[in-house]
Amino acid sequence: MRAWLNRWRRRLVQALLHRVVFGESSQGRALPNTRIAPSTCIEHESKLQLADHVFIGPFCFIEASGGVAIGEGTQITHHVSIVTHSSHRAQRLLGRAYVDWNGPKPGWIAGPVAIGPYCFIGPHSLLEAGTTLGRGCIVRAGSVLRGSFPEFSVIAGNPAVVVGDSRDGDRRWLDAHPDLRAHYDAWAGERGVR
Repeated sequence: MRAWLNRWRRRLVQALLHRVVFGESSQGRALPNTRIAPSTCIEHESKLQLADHVFIGPFCFIEASGGVAIGEGTQITHHVSIVTHSSHRAQRLLGRAYVDWNGPKPGWIAGPVAIGPYCFIGPHSLLEAGTTLGRGCIVRAGSVLRGSFPEFSVIAGNPAVVVGDSRDGDRRWLDAHPDLRAHYDAWAGERGVR
């Protein structure tokens, strides 16, 4: 009996609290094909700029005080953090004076984050302040990114580095399914598959 009740309790909570549904808005625009999991925490949502067809999975954290832009078709899996500032150095340097400090705080790092269209961000990744991803990037699970990465990069590691080109994998799929070429070219353009 207890197992039966637990199964139904989990199903009820899943249906009511954790179900991801289509339809969001960003910067006053309706995004009918964008989905954000209800368990995702977004701070400073007014500075989060989303395109349509974006998916943000469960248990992500987006701190957008410095501005975060996420391009069309990007998939952010689960347990991903995106932050536009880092205060831990300033807090260690200033100690108790941190709260009342006048002027710029030494050690404070801040900057916007921009993710190009049709990127994939693997689970448990961190995008730090000032990170920019070009279109079509793939970020492998557990990566820690800071800085700029060119379009179609495959990115991995801590600290993250470019380890490949996403067009190599795309080419294999397009060779097997040539009827998809027009859809791919619509977002990848001339710089798509080499």
